[in-house]
Amino acid sequence: MEKTFAMIKPDAVQRGLVGEIIRRYEQKGLRIAGMKVMMVTEELAMKHYAEHVNKPFFPGLKDYITSGPVVALVLEGKNAVAEVRKINGSTNPLDAACGTIRGDFAQEVGRNVVHGSDSVESAANEISIYFTPEEVLDFDFLPNKWLYE
Repeated sequence: MEKTFAMIKPDAVQRGLVGEIIRRYEQKGLRIAGMKVMMVTEELAMKHYAEHVNKPFFPGLKDYITSGPVVALVLEGKNAVAEVRKINGSTNPLDAACGTIRGDFAQEVGRNVVHGSDSVESAANEISIYFTPEEVLDFDFLPNKWLYE
């Protein structure tokens, strides 16, 4: 099964959307392999958003992601990267379809509620930034036999 990284961002945590967002991932059949509530430090933000560090919007992004608690998740399932991105919706909430997390809960790209890795490679990197190998659990997920042929 494929693993991906997702983050419930500070705006969603502050608005009390954590349970609803996790419910959507679980209802799709994704297994939570790792989860923690944490503060993103400036150092973690620099690692996570390394490709954006020299861009003009980075200071605002860093201030936002470090402004309050987040929920970091490792999700696992068939095509997990693509599935999480589909559930999350377009990065810009104005383009996100109703029924997606961003389409239902976000108004602006700068407060877009969730993050999801954009590739298997990015997922592996982001998981390694936020989780040690011991924090990512492998166990029998009983619904798999009802989800996949």
